[in-house]
Amino acid sequence: MDILVLNSGSSSLKYLLYRWEESSVIAKGVVERVGMENSFVEHQVIGEDTFRSERFCRSHAEALDLIMEVMTRSEHPVIRDISQIGAVGHRVVHGGERFSKSVIIDESAIKTFKELSSLAPLHNPPNITGIEAAGQALPNIPHMAIMDTAWHQTMAENAYIYALPYEWYKNHSIRKYGFHGTSFLFCAKRASVLLDKNPFETNLIIGHIGNGVSFNAVKKGISVDTSMGFTPLEGAVMGTRCGDHDAAIDLYMMEKSGASAKEMNNILNKKSGLLGITGKYMDRRDIINAAEKGDRRASLAIDIESYRGKKYIGSYFAALGCVDALVFTAGVGEMSPLIRGKMTQGLEELGIVVDRGKNLVSRTKNSETDISDKNSRSKIFVIPTDEELVMVEDTVALLEGRYDVHTNFKYSFQDPAYTNKLRDDAFKEEAKKNPELNSVKAVINTN
Repeated sequence: MDILVLNSGSSSLKYLLYRWEESSVIAKGVVERVGMENSFVEHQVIGEDTFRSERFCRSHAEALDLIMEVMTRSEHPVIRDISQIGAVGHRVVHGGERFSKSVIIDESAIKTFKELSSLAPLHNPPNITGIEAAGQALPNIPHMAIMDTAWHQTMAENAYIYALPYEWYKNHSIRKYGFHGTSFLFCAKRASVLLDKNPFETNLIIGHIGNGVSFNAVKKGISVDTSMGFTPLEGAVMGTRCGDHDAAIDLYMMEKSGASAKEMNNILNKKSGLLGITGKYMDRRDIINAAEKGDRRASLAIDIESYRGKKYIGSYFAALGCVDALVFTAGVGEMSPLIRGKMTQGLEELGIVVDRGKNLVSRTKNSETDISDKNSRSKIFVIPTDEELVMVEDTVALLEGRYDVHTNFKYSFQDPAYTNKLRDDAFKEEAKKNPELNSVKAVINTN
């Protein structure tokens, strides 16, 4: 049985095809610039060269048609026809308080996602568009929703209730929800395996650091606090989002500039963060390169982001009391020794000590690495996230009627013997070019 996983963005449609019986990714890709004349698909079949084709996709429905075409009739077809697809798993960013786990999509679920669109305006609307397009293209198979917010439904009231009029929560559901839950779930379970501990006896701080950034405090295997809030805008400094700041600034600048609420929302979400500080860049690679060439604002952006991240790590240490491991994940967390190093610098008194040499070597998306110093009381792991695998496993479990909340459900990647052949093979090739990578590869400490 083949499972199709879709992640629909405002102008993109990412996909992955997974063959369940073989426990392997068959193909993956993305349609970029949906709704623009220069849209294109990049289709990667495992073991083959990436296939690229340009085609104007006016909508996500047309983008999905293009995906179906390249999977069945391109230079590297992977299925005979779309009837091989047994189910579709969809990423949905905001599930509100209605959903504490993944669900089979029905009309009621779609209605709820639409009602929640104002809470995640950059994500839920395109997620819904992708669901509806896929429902039309593949109407005779189940579609599942995997929510970013579901992981955080274990937070206590004192963590998710804001110090605002309580009626706002009761009447308008104003509260902290948190995001990146699928990534945090994967990393939490994998960290427990690396530590050889029961996941529900494990305390972790996880930093998902990509264009979007959030930190998660995990106590005895469940989420107890997280940096993103009512929307993904709260918390750490991000690529284009401002994160924490004095809300009165927004009101002040609206009065000064005459900006509407909609315009201010756009500024805070799309024109702030690292882009706002540098005036040019949101990609960390560009920012680091500019800083190395003497760009003062680029250097300032790195320092601001790192300082904010360090404060979250420290505050979550206080919330947890003891920390078995600090985990970095997502694009920047996995690939930037500079950001990791600056976020952990000065945390030695908390028992968080990075081995500088290991940190510099650890630049891979294909292996879990250990960058802890021998004197570090807490382990420091870099774990490449695999949100798609979580989505596949939730989808199949829902299809087979054996799915439940993660506290009552065991994933394949919780097995110490679990391997990702695709990543293992890619890591071996990386290690041939850079043998030092083998020195940081995390070893599962089974007794």
